[in-house]
Amino acid sequence: MKLIGSKTEQDIRIQLIQSNRWLLNSENRLNKVLKSVYPEMRTAYTLNWIPEQGENVYTILINDSIIATIELDKYSDRSIVETTTVPLYLHGRSKRHQIQLAVALDLVKEDMQKY
Repeated sequence: MKLIGSKTEQDIRIQLIQSNRWLLNSENRLNKVLKSVYPEMRTAYTLNWIPEQGENVYTILINDSIIATIELDKYSDRSIVETTTVPLYLHGRSKRHQIQLAVALDLVKEDMQKY
């Protein structure tokens, strides 16, 4: 999907940058799980977060090719991690999710050039 610089894209970009800072610059439990499961991680962006009664579920783009779904139990150290590829994740997603992923991949490209 080609980005056009729309207001929607700009809003999504701001949210994704904030998620990246939170993910990578704090020693929270999610960060620790990401680092242990994906030691090759250089950058990451939260695509979705669902707070549920017993766990939080995060969908995260890692580098430019991995989509991780991580369930963090609120009452124990248990975590469940599932991995898929970008094309498989994209299949059947709404237009907004497609735009969000395109913006996230653009940000990843910028991040990868820094390292």
